[in-house]
Amino acid sequence: MDTRTREFVASGFTVAIFLAVQLGALALVGPFKTSGYQTVEDPSDPTNSLVYIGVILVFTAGMLLVIKLGVEWILRAIIIVTSGMLSLYVFSVVIPDVVTVTLGGTAFNVVAWGAAALVSVALLLYPEWYVIDSAGVVMGAGAAGLFGISFGLLPAILLLAVLAVYDAISVYGTEHMLTLASGVMDLKIPVILVIPLSLSYSFIEDTVQATSEGAVNEDGMEERGTSKDEMNQEAVDGGEGTEHETDAEDHSRDAFFIGLGDAVMPTVMVASAAFFSPAEPLVSGIALNLPALTAMVGTLVGLVILLWMVMKGRAHAGLPLLNGGAIGGYLLGALASGIPLLKALGL
Repeated sequence: MDTRTREFVASGFTVAIFLAVQLGALALVGPFKTSGYQTVEDPSDPTNSLVYIGVILVFTAGMLLVIKLGVEWILRAIIIVTSGMLSLYVFSVVIPDVVTVTLGGTAFNVVAWGAAALVSVALLLYPEWYVIDSAGVVMGAGAAGLFGISFGLLPAILLLAVLAVYDAISVYGTEHMLTLASGVMDLKIPVILVIPLSLSYSFIEDTVQATSEGAVNEDGMEERGTSKDEMNQEAVDGGEGTEHETDAEDHSRDAFFIGLGDAVMPTVMVASAAFFSPAEPLVSGIALNLPALTAMVGTLVGLVILLWMVMKGRAHAGLPLLNGGAIGGYLLGALASGIPLLKALGL
């Protein structure tokens, strides 16, 4: 299989992962609400977005400090534990309480806890690309679903808009994400999704260090070996401007690396639209209305454009395209549903 064909296959796999995160989040918004997982008292309060953005900045600074001090194992431990916690949120609403244990008056779903523990153990002991991607889809759907029911329409739009601007600044301005990307690459944790370009590719055996030669691109897309943190949606461009390695004995750069946050952030708009928009569901009993559907389409259109630009070898900030596509798609769907613009904006 030639390089161009492999890139197209990998791009298709990328779209499939984004779609899996989106559909998973839509499936979870109802059960999450029923289970009382909404994280704020007033989802319509726009200050919720500002608080979350502040958390992102603090967390980013903390990760950079950890990397600078050379104690990356702390970050790996935190992410693995967080992976198990997010997975537990998901499994607790999708796995029936067939086996329960009561401790201190609280009933625990043994199977759900076991499945969540398995995710963490697998990431700890065998972080191959398909383990990381599977965990990433579960985590991404869970995170987007939780934020979707906690961020009303206006807060969701503000969150995505500000993050898109921050993404562009961090890529084209400060470029601090290169340091972050370089630091997390070898941790083999699901802050990235790994898209192999070769069937023989092994992420575990991939010992390539992040380089500073690529152009950072907030889309989280990188080809050839630099990765990025999910919270900041960063990646290194690896299109035609970077030579692909085809030697059967060297697969170190035989993959795309996509920030998990690049899939999560626009999906927050999808989940919020499905949960808070007054538009009628397209199918009774399913959390999918026209604004949510068009937000999905807008995100995927932005992703396809982003992948095309990456394959052309052009560095690009991704969240402006991904979040912009989600917001634009949502607004088009809301207007097509007969919702006035101000109401669609949550005003």
